[in-house]
Amino acid sequence: MSELPIGPIVDTTPRPLPARTIIRGQHVVLEPLHVRHAAELWRAVDSGNPKADGSWTYMGYGPFPTEDALTRFIGDFSTTHDPIAWAVRPIATGVVSGWLTLMEIQPKNAAIELGNIWFAPVMQRTRAATEAMYLLLKLSADLGYRRLVWKCNALNAPSKRAADRLGFTYEGRHRAHLVVKGRMRETDWYSMIDSEWPRCQAAMIAWLDASNFAPDGTAKRGMAEIRASLG
Repeated sequence: MSELPIGPIVDTTPRPLPARTIIRGQHVVLEPLHVRHAAELWRAVDSGNPKADGSWTYMGYGPFPTEDALTRFIGDFSTTHDPIAWAVRPIATGVVSGWLTLMEIQPKNAAIELGNIWFAPVMQRTRAATEAMYLLLKLSADLGYRRLVWKCNALNAPSKRAADRLGFTYEGRHRAHLVVKGRMRETDWYSMIDSEWPRCQAAMIAWLDASNFAPDGTAKRGMAEIRASLG
């Protein structure tokens, strides 16, 4: 009798849960999100600025009409165990200007998602933003997670470009997946697995290095170009 194909044997040890601790980088400090961050985040929100309001378009929450509304949200959001949220404090400014999370944490399957990423316009497309994402991906990989996940609204072109830039692989689309803010959402899925992480990590480190930046602060090489050069 022929044997049916099955997947390879893997280490089934459940991975540790990420700890809610401070994570320090060269350009950013990630602090476990707390209601005490609300005042700084409200200033970063820049309510009424069309560009700032647009930063909430694809989020499941926001924009927030008042500081009190944001504070109430953070009070709840900061205490969940999944997602686990960190406030992002760029070292250049010293001011908390966003947050991001690890979520859909599956220790038994060694899978974890980087998501709920909200960066104020002032922090978008900066080294601090890239390093913030890198630090949580590194934390997940260091804990032994085999599958790193990124997913986003299928209409969210900036998020899809970010996934490609970091080295995630597109897996497909969940059609008519969710209802968010009263609208139907289709979701694009991306992943990075453990065998791909070393090359992606090396590209992120090389991109963040000071030698990759011109005096005016622009990057000399993009992350995809660096990754391609690594073979």
